[in-house]
Amino acid sequence: QVQLVESGGGLVQPGGSLRLSCAASGSTVNYHIGWFRQAPGKDREGISCMGISDGSTYYAASVKGRFTISRDNAKNTVYLQMNSLKPEDTAVYYCAAGFQFPLRFGGQVTDWGRGTQVTVSS
Repeated sequence: QVQLVESGGGLVQPGGSLRLSCAASGSTVNYHIGWFRQAPGKDREGISCMGISDGSTYYAASVKGRFTISRDNAKNTVYLQMNSLKPEDTAVYYCAAGFQFPLRFGGQVTDWGRGTQVTVSS
C-alpha cells in the first residue's frame, strides 16, 4: 500500500503556472505514479503518469505541451508543473498509484491521495 499526499494547489490567473507535489510513502518501489483531475460534473481523468523503471511519461492530449511530470527519488516525490493554465484546467487534482503504465483510468489505481484544488480564474 502507498500513501500519497498532494500539495501546491490554489488560485491562479489564466496563463499562470502552478506546481503540484505528491509525496509518497510506504511500499512505493513497484508503483507507477500519476495525476488525475476531476472537474465539477465531469468524470475523473488521468492526465499524466511517470513510469517507475525508465521514467517514461504519459500526457493526456488536453495537457500535453503545457504540463510536465517529474520526480525526485531522494524525496520520494512526484511533481506536476502546470504552465499556461486555462479556466478549463480548474479541477481537484489527485495523485494516484498503480501497477499499470500509463495510469489513465480510475480502475487502474490502487491508491489515491486526497486531492488538491486548482482554480484558474481572473
